[in-house]
Amino acid sequence: MRKLASIQRIKALESIENADSILKATVLGWQLVVKKGEFKVGDLCVYCEIDSILPDKPEFEFLRPRKMRIRTVRLRRQISQGICFPLSILPSGISIEEGGDVTSILEITKYEPPIPAQLSGLVKGVFPSFIPKTDETRVQVLQDLLDKYVGDTCFVTEKLDGSSVTYFFNNGEFGVCSRNLELLETEGNSLWSVARELDLENKLLKFGKNLALQGEIIGEGIQKNKYRLRGQKVHFFNAFDIDNYQYFNFDLFMRFMDDFELESVPVLESDFALSSDIPTLVEKAIGKSVLRQETHREGIVIRPLQEKTDTIGRVSFKSINPKFLLKFEDA
Repeated sequence: MRKLASIQRIKALESIENADSILKATVLGWQLVVKKGEFKVGDLCVYCEIDSILPDKPEFEFLRPRKMRIRTVRLRRQISQGICFPLSILPSGISIEEGGDVTSILEITKYEPPIPAQLSGLVKGVFPSFIPKTDETRVQVLQDLLDKYVGDTCFVTEKLDGSSVTYFFNNGEFGVCSRNLELLETEGNSLWSVARELDLENKLLKFGKNLALQGEIIGEGIQKNKYRLRGQKVHFFNAFDIDNYQYFNFDLFMRFMDDFELESVPVLESDFALSSDIPTLVEKAIGKSVLRQETHREGIVIRPLQEKTDTIGRVSFKSINPKFLLKFEDA
């Protein structure tokens, strides 16, 4: 589970040009603005990530104009992602340990964008337990992992701004899922409509194994249709072998896409030597979308060419484009 609020250490403090009362702080791999004099390098603090929704309490009243949500902002030309609070924000008696998760203690919840009506549909059941949900960890919290795998050959894909969808064929049953639920087939549901347009049930049946395909559905009515598409379409980023509970390696996944005439998310690089420098990886995320040059891309996803697992699970992570976050408030 993502630690929206945790006890972390101030790694660095730097001055900001033409700013007398604020400093740039580094916490984990995040950069944010703090008040001058509030923290020293090495201090522990309570760090709250972007997309945190803070409770309606007097100490968080300053966030009310932002609907209590922590967002990416720019202050004196410095991008700031997250907020640091002094440890005094915690209730008395709480154990203070670096890395400790205090999300529930502070009653913080995660912002979830509303699901468009055409993607919600009638619920058949919970998300199937035999398939992992789609969720990528942000690079800013993965320094130890980056140090471990630095130099490994990876592929880099564009992270599209749409809605997650999973299609599966398992023991003779075809299913369609949103991010958290399995859905019944109903008229007007875009996830099912795309499945029928692509003949996915027959394609997965023809493959001959229990398999799940996961992708991002984009287009009209979805996340303000930043790619200016007509209708909806899906770009896939995962193929998952259900029986062996493992993802396809990059080469096998791309062959599958070709063989069954399906579109993957845009592949930006297939021979990237992994860097362990987080600012470099954030900078790498900045750019325009392959699908529409006028649109900032949401970011990138980086994975090894050969699948790996570690203590975090699958070695796979995202780097979000800060310019995208600044432009699109609900990102």
